[in-house]
Amino acid sequence: MFPHSQTDRRGFLGNSATLLGSTALATLLARDTTTAAPAPIAPSINAGQPHAARHAHFGPRARQVVMIFCSGGFSPLDSFDYKPELVRRHGEALPGKNLITFQGEQGSLTRPLYPFRPRGESGKMVSTLVDHLGEHADEMCFLHSVTTKTNTHGPAENVMSTGFTLDGFPSIGAWMSYALGSEADNLPAFVAIPDPRGKPQSSVNNWGPGFLPAAFQGTDFNAASPIRNLARPGSVSPAADTATRRFLNTLNQKHLDRFPGDSQLAARIASYQLAARMQLSIPRVTDLSTESRSMIRLYGADSPNQLKAAFARNCLLARRLVEQGVRFVQLFNGSYQTGGEGTSNWDGHKKLKVQYDVHGPILDQPAAGLLADLKQRGLLEDTLVVFCSEFGRMPTFQKGASGRDHNPDGFTVWMAGAGVKAPFSFGATDPFGHRAVERPISVHDLHATILHLAGLDHRRLSFYHNGIQRRLTDVHGHVVQDVLA
Repeated sequence: MFPHSQTDRRGFLGNSATLLGSTALATLLARDTTTAAPAPIAPSINAGQPHAARHAHFGPRARQVVMIFCSGGFSPLDSFDYKPELVRRHGEALPGKNLITFQGEQGSLTRPLYPFRPRGESGKMVSTLVDHLGEHADEMCFLHSVTTKTNTHGPAENVMSTGFTLDGFPSIGAWMSYALGSEADNLPAFVAIPDPRGKPQSSVNNWGPGFLPAAFQGTDFNAASPIRNLARPGSVSPAADTATRRFLNTLNQKHLDRFPGDSQLAARIASYQLAARMQLSIPRVTDLSTESRSMIRLYGADSPNQLKAAFARNCLLARRLVEQGVRFVQLFNGSYQTGGEGTSNWDGHKKLKVQYDVHGPILDQPAAGLLADLKQRGLLEDTLVVFCSEFGRMPTFQKGASGRDHNPDGFTVWMAGAGVKAPFSFGATDPFGHRAVERPISVHDLHATILHLAGLDHRRLSFYHNGIQRRLTDVHGHVVQDVLA
């Protein structure tokens, strides 16, 4: 017989309360464990081959990404976001308080400056500003409820490209080349193609590596301005150049053999070797003389409008880069180098219609030609095309002006190609196009979705920097599941 303890009523109740509390605590801890962010995944990178293709976290729908970035704040209300109420209430005040925005007081509601009409079998309403792109409305997945953190161009460009308002963070193209490498042996994994008129306001921040290794930064060049200092000097013969390269490679390899495990040395040698290969590959990929006359016409590269023809050649270059396996291509339309507000970009504050009459033709046919060309070559099946700007524009005209102010509270991004539903429209702004009211999404959500389509879990793709596991989406972001095919 074992002696058994005697428990009075008060002790029994006290023990029961402790037991119930412990059970509740265990349940909460278990719940926290199951909902906590998964462990980070840092890709295994061979310093001697930093751009070698790497496995995604899971099966990707998109192997490559082309991002068409309209710098200056492209107006959805005059292009892709049709608002009948804005037409009906033209000339009235925006309901609510007197609105003060980026550049000051707002005037009256102003209807779209270009007529909308239904497109394709879906009947999606798209304006005549982008007539050629409108022909591809059935290929597009529209996100009409995107929001961003700031209404200032430079920081907002940073957000769209890097997820952060501040400088110094890696761009989405750098994150993807860091995670996945490239399938192009002789070309960079990530290429940025600036507008023929120059760079966007935030310039190289849009394609910079931030705190990632420098090997993953974007290489910027376009059809008119190839990579600088790439050509062989005229005083050096091809035979001497080849012999010198071979000798240098022998020296590098011997040095590497003497110091095995020196990753910085291996990375430096790899960058020199890639540069040497690019001396041959870049002239070939930028030589558009091999394109057929019909292809030149498709893009509008034969246009008498020199800016349109130049942007069309950039779009052709983007397709050729995708064809060669470049992982991420960032294609810019609009610049702040050769003109100020609205002159060479989409920043239509004072005379939006006058300025967009210039910018629309430069963008429209070339971008539509790129979409059509990718599709007819079968490249759209595993290439994701993203069309974006840093923010949208107001449904009102600025007081005393004929243009729209910045609007970060609701604007449109569209995607086409690998892994997205089309035709499809997600989310909505209010009846005037002022604020996202139906299923609003952040730029972090957009980035999470792009990474997901590339086979990457945005919560796990990270880089340890200054004591923090950094990621493109910071501590935010959700994949927009409803847009996935």
